[in-house]
Amino acid sequence: MQNKINNQERGNMTKERKITLNAEKRKVIADQFQSFYEDKVKDKLVQAKEQYDLIREKAKEQIEKVVRFHQPQEDVDTIKRMTDKYGSSGGELYHDNCFNIQNPITEVDDRGREHTNCQEINVRFDMGRKFARAYYRDEMKAKGLNPDFQLSINDDYSKRNPKYYNDESAVNTYLGFSNSSNEDKSIIKPVAKWENDFKLWVIGTSYCHSRNFKVDENTLEFFKMYRASADNVIKEHEQMYSYVEGKMKTLRLGLKSYRTFDQAKALADKVGVVLNESMLNESSSMALSIYSPENLASLLEDKEVMTREQKIAFARKQMQQSVN
Repeated sequence: MQNKINNQERGNMTKERKITLNAEKRKVIADQFQSFYEDKVKDKLVQAKEQYDLIREKAKEQIEKVVRFHQPQEDVDTIKRMTDKYGSSGGELYHDNCFNIQNPITEVDDRGREHTNCQEINVRFDMGRKFARAYYRDEMKAKGLNPDFQLSINDDYSKRNPKYYNDESAVNTYLGFSNSSNEDKSIIKPVAKWENDFKLWVIGTSYCHSRNFKVDENTLEFFKMYRASADNVIKEHEQMYSYVEGKMKTLRLGLKSYRTFDQAKALADKVGVVLNESMLNESSSMALSIYSPENLASLLEDKEVMTREQKIAFARKQMQQSVN
């Protein structure tokens, strides 16, 4: 009889311990699933970035050879001396990271007439916005920013809302596309870092398209590959977002129908997502850890007043110890 009562009490306690889900808890759970799905496919973006980095270094060497073949360093030095002596009348130089290259080929049509077919591409060593959001995605995610805001509307600009604009502003500020006068100028943002990473002195004005450097077919194909490697970083970002968001749309629909944490936990276990109750409310779990009888007694005994940061660090330490 006593065993039956104890079993019944344990059953009641189990029911009482069930955590009811709300919007905030569902978001925490969804974030765990999102991280899981991103981890499955993010290697492709990482590899695309690594491949781009390798080709970029070779592209720097190659473009310098091209530019210096057409504009020898001694000519650049001569103009520098002339401008030092005569100002702007001495000639024009520009420190550039944008270069137009072309490969003109003479072709003969079926009537024997010759004409020139010219392939050309623009080679840049600065950073565009789409590329920047893809390349620095992990860093921005770690800062709590949303580098996927543009992808989330799928080119439907009617979907832009206050959150979209807030995300856009925060991302552009982090990257350096937007700056304010009161910012710490000692912090080098990604845009400035890339802008100054590689430049060559060229003869001419600041207009990149006013200069065309002729190259052979092999050199043109190499720079096409360099351009493609940058485009591939953007493509892998887009494909990763598409894959993960497809999974998340289905997951969010399912989470709306779940009432308790146990249901979400059962799903997580089947999929392979790490999910536990302590993830649902970090501040709550930290409070439980800090103010457990042992820890609270210690705080009272030492008459210690902890700052918020100290409480968080202390709680995390206690939680880690409980896991271990």
